[in-house]
Amino acid sequence: MRSRDSGSIQNKSVYLALGVNTDGEKELLGLWIAQTEDAKFWLSVMNELKNRGVEDIFIACVDGLKGFPDAIEAVYPKTQVQLCIVHQIRNSLRFVSRKERKAVAADLKTIHGAATLQQAELALEQFAKMWDKQHPSISKSWRENWTRLSVFFNYPPEIRKVIYTTNAIESLNASLRQVTKTRRSFPSDDAVLKLLYLALHQIAKKWTMPLRDWKPAMTQFMIMYSDRVSL
Repeated sequence: MRSRDSGSIQNKSVYLALGVNTDGEKELLGLWIAQTEDAKFWLSVMNELKNRGVEDIFIACVDGLKGFPDAIEAVYPKTQVQLCIVHQIRNSLRFVSRKERKAVAADLKTIHGAATLQQAELALEQFAKMWDKQHPSISKSWRENWTRLSVFFNYPPEIRKVIYTTNAIESLNASLRQVTKTRRSFPSDDAVLKLLYLALHQIAKKWTMPLRDWKPAMTQFMIMYSDRVSL
């Protein structure tokens, strides 16, 4: 997104935080605009959420932005950070030829679609044996990020469906791009935020139902986090 700042037009990004409360309802927790992101920026975002009343986060699903997981864990040390599987797959397939893409994606599915952590780790080993010669960076990336990619294996299927991916916020981002796509630039950051705020206000009116399969997921949360759940 392009907006005028200090007399010149600059490229900037808008970041959103979407939460799910104990009733399974989506809540937009905030939006921030910045030209660059670093650990200090993410730490300021998390501290702002804390100061505004977000007392606890059970699980945070993020798309691998540098410094973001560390900032979450610094402010919310009990939170488990899950890297988005969809983003990981997308990055893995980025340099795979169209001819091989279907086969590589199928073999990646044996990893993230495994029933248990042990089965997933075995599938990752098999994937490496199969594809490291042609695409050594794929298994390397999964191994480097495995601690945060594999968090959802700690949970039953009811909760995995909720924390598996950042698709909910990706859908929200797509709706906002429809609002801004005809604007080549904005006169200021405030103009960007005002437009997005109004758009988000309209989008949120459609959030009238809890997430799909939320009740069984919440039942599991109540057992697993009995000392932290406040209804």
